[in-house]
Amino acid sequence: MELSPSNESQNISLNKFESMLKTNNVFFFDSDEFENIIHHYLEIGKIALAKKAINLGLDQHPSSVNLRLFKVEILIFENDFNAAERLLNSLFELEPNNEELYIQRANIYSKKDEHQKAIDTFKEALKIAEDCSEIHSLIGMEYLFMDQYEDAKTHFIKCVDLDIEDYSSLYNIIYCFEFLDQTKEAIKYLNWYLDQNPFCEVAWHQLGKQYLVEKELQKALTAFDFAIISDDTFIGAYLEKAKVLERLNRHEEAIEQYSISMAIEGATAYTLLKIGYCYEQIKKDDQALKFYMKSVEEDPAFDKGWMGISIFYFSKKDFFKSLFYVNKAIAIDDENTDYWLFYSKIKERLNYLEEAERGYKKTLELGNCSLETWLSRGDILIKLGELEAAKYNFIQALEHHPKSEELEFRISGICFKLNETETAYTHLLTALHYNAEHAFILEELFPDVYAQKKVLHFIKSYNKTSK
Repeated sequence: MELSPSNESQNISLNKFESMLKTNNVFFFDSDEFENIIHHYLEIGKIALAKKAINLGLDQHPSSVNLRLFKVEILIFENDFNAAERLLNSLFELEPNNEELYIQRANIYSKKDEHQKAIDTFKEALKIAEDCSEIHSLIGMEYLFMDQYEDAKTHFIKCVDLDIEDYSSLYNIIYCFEFLDQTKEAIKYLNWYLDQNPFCEVAWHQLGKQYLVEKELQKALTAFDFAIISDDTFIGAYLEKAKVLERLNRHEEAIEQYSISMAIEGATAYTLLKIGYCYEQIKKDDQALKFYMKSVEEDPAFDKGWMGISIFYFSKKDFFKSLFYVNKAIAIDDENTDYWLFYSKIKERLNYLEEAERGYKKTLELGNCSLETWLSRGDILIKLGELEAAKYNFIQALEHHPKSEELEFRISGICFKLNETETAYTHLLTALHYNAEHAFILEELFPDVYAQKKVLHFIKSYNKTSK
């Protein structure tokens, strides 16, 4: 049900229709005009006006199948499936070979999460359809809903076979390949596609991304170059090419590509940040800081920009400035574990141990349960003399890292300090069993414990018997 009149005649019909609604006068429209009016309102999301046009259209053209199909579409949109089915059944009696009836029935099944029934119905529509491309696409989407990516891919490939410039289906094909971890197959398919459509910037861009997965950087670079040759305004290709150049340590060339992208679409906070990073890699610190600052001027809510400045100052050992800017990033995204982890490291460097410990605790609470984070927090608690809290921290950590000698040595040392001798030896034995060579952890963190004759004798005895 595509729009048939020109934009001018469509505007005349729309103006006439809206004038009728305002004045309560009744004007006559032929069924095609109503179809185009309804289609227009559906396209722009004005459902109430579309419904008015359907009702008025059916008053004037009660036998119009297309207008009744629009009514079915509205009923499906409103989840009134029973009414939609009743209307569809009556239409099937009139036009049993109308593919649109099958499509709408399949849409009902789809909205009811009966995806296999939807697929079966779409396949019925295929038998009578003049244009099969749209139906293959709809079948592909149903298979995606069912997580059946091979079947989905098959139907999206049929769409491309029918229309080589169906880029939406091309994207869906690559999505399926990626989900199935079929990178090599995706590369093969894209190369076939480019033999048919050699100046398709979308395909070259996707091919480059697949080569990146395979770590074939030179091939990726070539693909992005061809994407740019195919469309020299394709921002995505310039950005991807710049990222590859960064990975190849060709930072000055990367800056050039980022600059071209800005010349085309204007400066973005992200691009300015990337340029700053490239300048930092080639030791042009003044330029690096200039572009980092530009990125947050462009978008003050760009937390990655503030973080970039914080990391810059951290590398220069200017920890107070680094702290100032990481706080800016946290103020924008206070649930980012990377920001809290970096905050904690800065606080630790400044010897603000209580605040560093709170930062590590926040990092853990937000879901970063890496061993390093547990160790950092626990070691600070030991330095603060909070032995019970440190012990509890390390025991919690064992739930996430159950075979860590680093945790076991620390728990053992704390237990010795707390005079929990039996528990201390149990953890020490476990630690030695995991990795006896790491006994230096006990020596570094608890030198007075390690120096005890009984402890040294226990370690030496274990080493002798384990050989």
